[in-house]
Amino acid sequence: MPRPPKCRRVCAVPRGKGFVPLEGGTEEQIVMTVEEYETIRLISLEGCTQEQCARQMQIARTTVQSIYGSAKTKMADALVNGKTLTVSGGSYTLCPKAGCGHCRGRCCGWEGGSCGKGEQT
Repeated sequence: MPRPPKCRRVCAVPRGKGFVPLEGGTEEQIVMTVEEYETIRLISLEGCTQEQCARQMQIARTTVQSIYGSAKTKMADALVNGKTLTVSGGSYTLCPKAGCGHCRGRCCGWEGGSCGKGEQT
């Protein structure tokens, strides 16, 4: 019997609920979880390594690698095949300092150091 997924710490939820092709799209919809979105944000946008991402999300690096791979596959499918991409659901907890407004989407409660962009508070 598989172990239930560990709750992952997320420091920023998406501003929009999804993305829709402007034209020529299909009716199909792809659902990306909030933690998949967070790995894309941390690794691809903020420049974190997988280890830094794992520390921030409080999960194993191998779990980050798996989540990140799944997220990239979903994004590619949506972009290449003109599918709607919706971000919702998952097994996550929002960082208690995420809504402070000071950290601009970066977790000011994270003790792991900066990922490479912006300043760490």
